[in-house]
Amino acid sequence: MKVDRKTWFYGILLLAVLVFPLIVPNQYYMQILILVFIWSIAVYGLNTITGLTGQLSLAHAGFFAIGAYSLGLLTVKGGVPFWIAFILAIVFTAIISLGIGLVALRTKSHFFAIYTMSVGFMIYLLIYKSDLTGGVRGLIGIPNPSPIGPISFESMISYYYLMLFFLLLTIFIMYRLFHSLLGKTFMAIRNSEELAQTLGISVMKNKLLAFVLSAAFAALAGALYASYVRFIGPQMADIHVAFEILLYLLVGGIGTLAGPVVGTFIVVVLTQMLQFLEEFRMLVFGPIVVLLVLFYPRGLVGGYLMWKAKRKHKKQATQKSLEGGSARAIND
Repeated sequence: MKVDRKTWFYGILLLAVLVFPLIVPNQYYMQILILVFIWSIAVYGLNTITGLTGQLSLAHAGFFAIGAYSLGLLTVKGGVPFWIAFILAIVFTAIISLGIGLVALRTKSHFFAIYTMSVGFMIYLLIYKSDLTGGVRGLIGIPNPSPIGPISFESMISYYYLMLFFLLLTIFIMYRLFHSLLGKTFMAIRNSEELAQTLGISVMKNKLLAFVLSAAFAALAGALYASYVRFIGPQMADIHVAFEILLYLLVGGIGTLAGPVVGTFIVVVLTQMLQFLEEFRMLVFGPIVVLLVLFYPRGLVGGYLMWKAKRKHKKQATQKSLEGGSARAIND
């Protein structure tokens, strides 16, 4: 059976990611990649609602924080076993997002973005002002994930593979979603809600499902982040975090399968490379991002897919032209 170049590329890339900590046992590099894995999951969540259904949500920093705080409160103050608390954190966030979505999705376009931004700000205030969450002091002492059989999660390398597992699981789910009838339904809503309704699609129900799914992935990322850093504060629900998640998606490519992880990797690594500039790094980082958005409005992955499609179309047009010329020559 012939294996195409795309399969070879993804296979080699996966192998490289798997063996990286064994070949380069540098804790700093592993820490950067762990953060890339975690934030990529959150960006995949945003891509579900923004990329597939076309609804720009700015509440995902809030859902990220709810997932993190739910895990922290259940384990630290409730004494709930880690993995049970982990699942409950995602379920709890999904239920909250269901209530928010029922109201938010009655609005459209920029009104939806403003509403979700307001929701995110309210979540931030609740965390900041509440004694239960520790307020401005935050929550400390979040435990490591409980061992699974002989596998414990106390070393950096074990965290690396745990976060990689959840990222690969997320990518697999997203791949199935993109190629499923449900995914096509989401895309139909993104392209035209009116046309989708005429085809018998329940727009509200499907947008609500996408919103809840997206919040669940944001909560998954938040719970993983809390278990990794073991300390969380209200700043993780701040609006700038919501814009960072959106930035990762814009750079990678909205509505693409690889965009979230590509955008997150590039921005996080670039940010780390410019750390020596301290507070001046945004003077360099900002223009780079602006140029990327200007020259690649659909993101890097989206731009590549467009170039690939144009190249294929041009090749087919050239081939048809040659075939037409050959046919005329034979007739003559």
